[in-house]
Amino acid sequence: MEVGLIGLGAMGRAMAANLVAAGHDVKCWNRSGGEVAGITMVATPCEAFQGDAVLTMLSDDAAIRAALLDTGVLAAARPDVVHIVSSTISVAFSRELQDRHRQAGVAYVAAPVLGRPDVAAKGELNILAAGAPAALARVQPILEAIGRKTWPLGEQPAGAHAAKVACNMMIAMAIEAMAEAASLTDANGVPREDFFELILGTLFGGRSYQVYSKIISEGAYEPGFKAALGLKDLRLAREAAQPLAAPLPMLDAVHAQMGKAIEAGGAERDWAIMADYTLRSTAK
Repeated sequence: MEVGLIGLGAMGRAMAANLVAAGHDVKCWNRSGGEVAGITMVATPCEAFQGDAVLTMLSDDAAIRAALLDTGVLAAARPDVVHIVSSTISVAFSRELQDRHRQAGVAYVAAPVLGRPDVAAKGELNILAAGAPAALARVQPILEAIGRKTWPLGEQPAGAHAAKVACNMMIAMAIEAMAEAASLTDANGVPREDFFELILGTLFGGRSYQVYSKIISEGAYEPGFKAALGLKDLRLAREAAQPLAAPLPMLDAVHAQMGKAIEAGGAERDWAIMADYTLRSTAK
């Protein structure tokens, strides 16, 4: 397939490489340039919308709005192109995108992903997919090239983006849970590595606990996913929660704690820096 790709950050570069490896003809646009072996760089995002499908991996609502909506790209897109949005965006913006794509006659598939850049490089992302069944079927070869499994979540794209925001909310909660638990065990002489080995082998053996317990144990907070982006995703979760009948207290607490970690200088560190902030704050 001829696939456009917009956004060559760490995740986008990994996706582009895997698409090339799977035999797709990949054309990329990136605001700040760059290159990946085997891809063709194009001068405008409009050019990326002239193939069979285009995958967007930009940082937030504003970046997508600036690149695609404010510039009239959708109106100039190839009529039968399918637009795959893999960015983590707000539920409200996903609904706006659905309306804008409908007006432009362009198919829209939501496909946000679970996985850090190392997982993306291996082509092992979990893909949360939603959209019209025919559009999803057309882009399945693309999703298979970048992911380990595609999880179908219905026909409304906003549902997949809500699920991604909810997943990131839960990861942040897991990070804070490990930090607070380690604060208790550290204070009572239990080696942190031993405590984490205990929880991984008994109660909490999932990937998020495996990945972030290792980061916390090693104190290695080099960014795989920056804290500033983590705070953005927690803000999106709070926005999505506004229509609910009652507040989500754990979400409010972890959003506040991530904000404090960033105020303490952690914005460009991995978002697990929140754990470091908690551990330092609670240590005697």
